[in-house]
Amino acid sequence: PLHLVTGSAGFSKTISQSPSFKQWTFGDDAYFVANNRTADVIGVADGVGGWRNYGIDPSAFPRSLMETCERMVREGRFNAQAPATVIAASYYELQQMKTPLIGSSTACIVALHKKERRLYTANLGDSGFLVIRDEQVVHRSQEQQHYFNTPFQLAVAPPSQAGLVLSDSPEMAESSSFDVEEGDIILLGTDGLFDNMNEDMILDCLSKMKDHKDAEVNVQRTAHHIAEEAYELSFDQDYLSPFALSAQQRGIDLRGGKPDDITVLLARVSSCSSDLDV
Repeated sequence: PLHLVTGSAGFSKTISQSPSFKQWTFGDDAYFVANNRTADVIGVADGVGGWRNYGIDPSAFPRSLMETCERMVREGRFNAQAPATVIAASYYELQQMKTPLIGSSTACIVALHKKERRLYTANLGDSGFLVIRDEQVVHRSQEQQHYFNTPFQLAVAPPSQAGLVLSDSPEMAESSSFDVEEGDIILLGTDGLFDNMNEDMILDCLSKMKDHKDAEVNVQRTAHHIAEEAYELSFDQDYLSPFALSAQQRGIDLRGGKPDDITVLLARVSSCSSDLDV
């Protein structure tokens, strides 16, 4: 059976607004790493910062969504062949809370079915994933956007704004599946990564990830290197970022990186039983 050796890294676009560090969050982004007997599962969610204008913490919704997904995976309430169902189940659980958790976010989950040696994915919005083999991208997610810089998203709004807040159905998540091989690299990221680094730049960072006796350390260091590169580029006003290029293609005069929260999950597919998740 295969499994994932996973590392995580990221940056908040601003200095933390909370004195206490929240586990598995970078700014308004959140993520999780979990496993059960059937699958290894990783996921990311990107909160919508605009809620801050209404006095609502934008990180609370994605963090709770990912925590609920993680709990369901660990409890075995998870179909590894249909990760979109855990996004939906977690979202509906948040909707049914006695005290509504207001907010919205994208969501992307990837599950490795250990015995099938097959990857199952679900993506809603503009977070996403790459699967790399022999230093080439062999699979990638597709962005889901209503229009420029407005991705598909899950939302819970106060009754007074229910008709005004964009909210998509979790069933709209794009699903896919494909076989994987030992040594394949899986990268999940929020749009803070993909808006600031194109695939060639990411592949260049990954090419420096050589085999090492301590696979965990190697994967973790590479994840941090990619996140750090994206973070530095996000504040470069002279850089023609993927986000700026996309804007220009739509007639919007824009240049520079895109300051944003950045989350990177990097996983190597392995069959070595001695490897453990970071």
